[in-house]
Amino acid sequence: MADEVHTDGEIDTRSAVDIVVGQMRQLISERGLRVGDQLPTERELCETFKSSRNTVREAMRILKAYGVVEVRPKVGATIVDNRMSSAMDMFSFNVMDISRDTFSDIQRFRSLLEVSSVEEIFDNIRPEDIAALREINTEMVNAVGIEDASECDFRFHTRLISVLHNKAILDVYGLMKPVIVRIMRKGKTRHTFATSTYNEHEQVLDALEARDRIAYQYRLKSHLEMGFAQFTQVETF
Repeated sequence: MADEVHTDGEIDTRSAVDIVVGQMRQLISERGLRVGDQLPTERELCETFKSSRNTVREAMRILKAYGVVEVRPKVGATIVDNRMSSAMDMFSFNVMDISRDTFSDIQRFRSLLEVSSVEEIFDNIRPEDIAALREINTEMVNAVGIEDASECDFRFHTRLISVLHNKAILDVYGLMKPVIVRIMRKGKTRHTFATSTYNEHEQVLDALEARDRIAYQYRLKSHLEMGFAQFTQVETF
């Protein structure tokens, strides 16, 4: 471990590699480097960060794993944007084959985020958040087709968990969008979104506005479980 004393007296106990990874990301930001731009040479990075060649190489491997850079012989490190592809390699679903078990797993995962986080949601939710959610719900009613309606449905739930102020959760939820939207469309019509889904959302918002935690959990859990009725006698969709 490489200990570095900050100006506030605290000791930075990150490894030398972690520190260089952070410095590289800062360098990319400060220089305004974009996709296609090259990073300084390995030697220049060693001199800039006062680090060994092995440390810089390991830091580069980490950035490559995250899909931030691509390293090629005689070319060096180039900024790329493969972060989504890298994430999909680690966490992916076959959207064309969603089994009953997968459906159940995803809805339980959503319940953990949206229902079980009730205390944190109620601590963070503000009137302007509820107003934004009602606006999205109204947009769903006015959607011209089922695709637009399901997009609004997804935005509603994403906006709800955004009050948790957790970027990692939002990133994972975003990666799951194709399969979540497919689940949202299962057995529904545009009319269903404009009536049943809209009303269920409004009941959740009413509970939020009334600061009624029990009603919120019951109504949202019921809303998420409604899709199971559409799965009767169907193994995949």
